[in-house]
Amino acid sequence: MIQFIDLAAQQECIRDRIQSRMNGVLSHGQYIMGPEVCELEEQLASYVCTKHCVTCSSGTDALLMVLMAYGVEPGDAILTTPFTFIATVEVIQLLGARPIFVDIDPRTFNLDPGKLDRAIRKVQNGNQFKTKGILPVDLFGLPANYSEIKANAEEYGLWVLEDGAQSFGGSINGRKACSFGNAAATSFFPAKPLGCYGDGGAIFTNDDSLADIVTSIRMHGKGENKYDNVRIGLNGRLDTLQAAVLLEKLMIIDEEREKKNIVADRYEELLHGVIVTPFIPEGFMSAWAYYSVLAESEQQRDQVMRRLNERGIPTVVYYPNPLHLQTVSSHLGYKLGDFPLAEDISRRVLSLPMHAYLDDEDLVRITDVVKEII
Repeated sequence: MIQFIDLAAQQECIRDRIQSRMNGVLSHGQYIMGPEVCELEEQLASYVCTKHCVTCSSGTDALLMVLMAYGVEPGDAILTTPFTFIATVEVIQLLGARPIFVDIDPRTFNLDPGKLDRAIRKVQNGNQFKTKGILPVDLFGLPANYSEIKANAEEYGLWVLEDGAQSFGGSINGRKACSFGNAAATSFFPAKPLGCYGDGGAIFTNDDSLADIVTSIRMHGKGENKYDNVRIGLNGRLDTLQAAVLLEKLMIIDEEREKKNIVADRYEELLHGVIVTPFIPEGFMSAWAYYSVLAESEQQRDQVMRRLNERGIPTVVYYPNPLHLQTVSSHLGYKLGDFPLAEDISRRVLSLPMHAYLDDEDLVRITDVVKEII
């Protein structure tokens, strides 16, 4: 059976190494903040080429901890995309701040930097909220357009927090994802490009002060020690066993990304002219968290999904309902039609199986079914 994301095949490749790492943790017994956590942070920072990496309990907590470190509070506004998972906006509202949505680019599905200036000015002219930062999302593995996003941020004195939950291993002109903002957050949820066997996340930054603050927040706002509490914090630590798993999976991430590039190229060859395939701008490299195509209509999308599922081929829609139309966002006052591109893409998008262990026979089988419908 074709897997949407094949964690079992990946595990078989490194099973012995993972077991050896986990046995090491069982031997020393430091299950919380053991030596593997520090080792992982050093290797992650080196991989991304940032000065600091602070691991934590989830990608959601990684976002939340950075916002807390920046002092985000009621009355503040954070600009972000409506086409992503709820966690991106959830953390803003947990702190009482206001998410300000900006519509997406029709080809990359990432936040459209060309719409930022107008959105920022609208907030400023309203005099109700103080714009603090921009929170772009690297959707489906493709980094956002940070050169233009940062130009807007610098013009208005805003910071940029990169949501790299789906893009770890991706890059722009050789520069790794999670290195583009003033800070970045990623997720180690099992299905992510670098995933553990539970929940986990990390923060990346070159800002010494920010790194110190999020390190404090991670352990209940500790100061000199855990009984010296200098700020409100979280219980946000990464388990040592998860760090052990990630150390071994980090060793193969580039190899897996290259294999996924081959899969993506083969999808493009087989589906060219049949359905809209992912657009990758020049100089950009996707981490291929998901391979998302675009049907002509919602009806066609649903027909393709139904036929694929009948043939035992799993599919997922990321994301069926833009965040501005979710029940949890009703108090924000947005309505249908406010972000037409996000609304249109959500009705037509479809994610096909994508992982490093898909063979050509599987790809032909998947794409043949798509061709039957379209």
